Amino acid sequence: MSSATTFSLSDRGLKLDTAEDTKPHTEPLRTSQSHTSIHLNGNTLGAPACSALAPLLSAQTSLESINLADIFTSRLLSEIPPALSSLLTSLLPLQNLQIIDLSDNAFGLNTQAPLVDFLRKHIPLRVLILNNNGLGPEAGALIADALSELADKKAEAREEGKEVPSLETVVCGRNRLESGSMKAWSRAFTKNKDVKVVKMVQNGIRQTGIECLLKEGLAGCEKLEVLDLQDNTFTHVGAAALAGVVPGWKGLRELGVGDSLLGKKGGMRMLCGALGKGRNERLRVLRLQYNEIDGKGAGDLCDLVKKGALSELRRVELNGNKFSEDNERVEDLRSLLDERKEKAGEEEQNGEWGLDDFSDLEDESEEEEEEDSEKEEEKEEEEEREAKADRMLRDAEEEEGKNVSQREDEAVDALAEKMGKTEMV
Repeated sequence: MSSATTFSLSDRGLKLDTAEDTKPHTEPLRTSQSHTSIHLNGNTLGAPACSALAPLLSAQTSLESINLADIFTSRLLSEIPPALSSLLTSLLPLQNLQIIDLSDNAFGLNTQAPLVDFLRKHIPLRVLILNNNGLGPEAGALIADALSELADKKAEAREEGKEVPSLETVVCGRNRLESGSMKAWSRAFTKNKDVKVVKMVQNGIRQTGIECLLKEGLAGCEKLEVLDLQDNTFTHVGAAALAGVVPGWKGLRELGVGDSLLGKKGGMRMLCGALGKGRNERLRVLRLQYNEIDGKGAGDLCDLVKKGALSELRRVELNGNKFSEDNERVEDLRSLLDERKEKAGEEEQNGEWGLDDFSDLEDESEEEEEEDSEKEEEKEEEEEREAKADRMLRDAEEEEGKNVSQREDEAVDALAEKMGKTEMV
């Protein structure tokens, strides 16, 4: 659906192969160059169709945002680079274009070149959304390096007296970035230090990569408001790194570190200790699901809220951790958040307040039973090993006894034979 300022073919499922295929759908772009938002997502575009769209896009001088997500479904990998190049090259002259979404397109090593070229050149870029693009660590590093180059070009433009927006939002999730690309991403965030929103969920980043990203990259991003690193691997190493840098983000509103093994080996205590320093007063949402947090860890968070260290905290997600649903400390935390909601006098919308639903908790008693069962099994196995060792020792002794007897019998027989051969004098 299109309006005076928005042109949309969103999720129409159109298969536009040629220039002729585009004509029935693009008349509004031909008759008006004042669109501020264009949505081409959810269709599949061939290279000739993209070539036909290019001049229509480049004429939209008021364009502020464009959605190009999921536009190459069923296309061969060889088709993507020329098609993508046509579209992105047409967007480079548009100085008002600050937001671009290219999610759900295949941008691996074979197809990333047009995107990398665009990112290093498009100085007005403020919001970049790249979800589920199959980048991998190598292509991911190339994207990050392009953003570093972009920061340099932004700085040069400012020196020339131009007004240039900072890169404020980077969404790059489900892209298998892994730890191998974290050095490049750390450099990118060091140069784009005004970033406010970073979402890099489900990227297979291990603890050393998380440590690098946090300490060498995001630590200097003092304007950070939203950080979502869920479904990567923190463990003790990542938790320590997070605890070390989080006090520097005074404007942080949302922290997502769920499903990351954060609760192991005192990770939750370290995080609570860092948040308890009183430098994250604006934090509203804390996502901690599936982190192996036990009742003690939940209690640390409850104590933190009781002390008023996080005065604006309103939403905590703890499902999938290791405490019982009726844990006293968790119930205290629920009550504290409910009280805050009542005082604020706001109606809850989309789970903005309180605790999440505990549909998948692992009860501490169940965990203890499992540990007891494991210990019992280990004890039985040890007893069985000892019994087996005893049997083997007895068998060895019996065998040795047989061997000794046999040797003794042989010696006696030999002596008797010798005596039998000796004549009596």
